Amino acid sequence: MHHKIFSDARRRIIQIWNYTDKTWGEKQADQYIRGVYKTIEEAAENRNLWRKVNHKETKGIYFVRYEHHYIFFRELSKGRLGVVSVLHERMDIPNRLKEDVGDSPNL
Repeated sequence: MHHKIFSDARRRIIQIWNYTDKTWGEKQADQYIRGVYKTIEEAAENRNLWRKVNHKETKGIYFVRYEHHYIFFRELSKGRLGVVSVLHERMDIPNRLKEDVGDSPNL
């Protein structure tokens, strides 16, 4: 495994699955979450996909995009990714990210 999912990111992924299941069904929810995890693995294998978050309160945080969501992470030891949040493009990303990053350990 090339990544670690922190608790806030895990909670957000579950929320995404629940919303997608309720709106479009279980099959679509499973497919979408598989895409999120595939994107995380692709980012873990290809640093060229990383985009830096340019904000002083989220120093050391990067992101990649999957469809309508941004996946935020930091680099952990041995090149692993530490996923700290997964946020929808229509959310108040700066404030939600600040909440999630503040709760995850600095590794």
